[in-house]
Amino acid sequence: VLAFYLPFKNNHFQRSSILNSTNRLSGGLYMKYAQFDDYLHLKEVNDALSDENRRLRESSIESFERLFGENIIIKDTVFRRKYSYAKAKIINNTVHRQNNYLTLNIGILNGLESGMGVIGPNGVVGMIKNVSNNYASVVSVLHGDSKISVKLKNTKYFGSMQWDGSKYDYRHAKLKDIPNHVYLTIGDTVITSGYSSTFPEGIATAVVTSFEGPEGDNFYAIDLELLNDFKQLSYVYVIKNNTILEQQLLEKEMKEEDD
Repeated sequence: VLAFYLPFKNNHFQRSSILNSTNRLSGGLYMKYAQFDDYLHLKEVNDALSDENRRLRESSIESFERLFGENIIIKDTVFRRKYSYAKAKIINNTVHRQNNYLTLNIGILNGLESGMGVIGPNGVVGMIKNVSNNYASVVSVLHGDSKISVKLKNTKYFGSMQWDGSKYDYRHAKLKDIPNHVYLTIGDTVITSGYSSTFPEGIATAVVTSFEGPEGDNFYAIDLELLNDFKQLSYVYVIKNNTILEQQLLEKEMKEEDD
């Protein structure tokens, strides 16, 4: 010990070398510990991020609507919240069946109702079908009967997005009802149309990967790549339309008048 101590104390070069080696060793150990500690806290980090995403969605302008018409000019534009969001964790999910569903860990006690829309970090996930006090089942976009009203971001033409269940490909879907005179481009973004009471307008959901105009058909056959990777979904957001009852009542009255 004395033989090591004397050179360390009296020789500046050796003291620096030993201290540098010690610092590298301790620094490496601290780094490993920090990485391990981060891994143990991934759940808390994910919870915090999903809460922040929910707050950001609720505060975005797309979640509000103007209380007064465009022809009324006022100094302070008044808005009301049209959409609010509930964070939910997926506890069951299928992707390889012809009709796929998800199960969420919240339900009636959290204000969920049948027909509410569900979105993920990168677009539409599906619509709630059944709810119990603490759980909800969701008809996934990857369902043979799922039809989502969407439109092309560049041209604004709207159609319906449907999954081609025959291929069991959870990353791709079809865009239907787009007339063959519309100018299409590969890579164009497909967004929610806002023509339903379920989803706000402008949620990016897919991109155009290919298209063709079948002979004798007035509509394109368009292939899409879904932005959500349904195999990696963990947290989603349930959309609550705060004015849906008013809209449904008005539409019901119009239908009865037509009948």
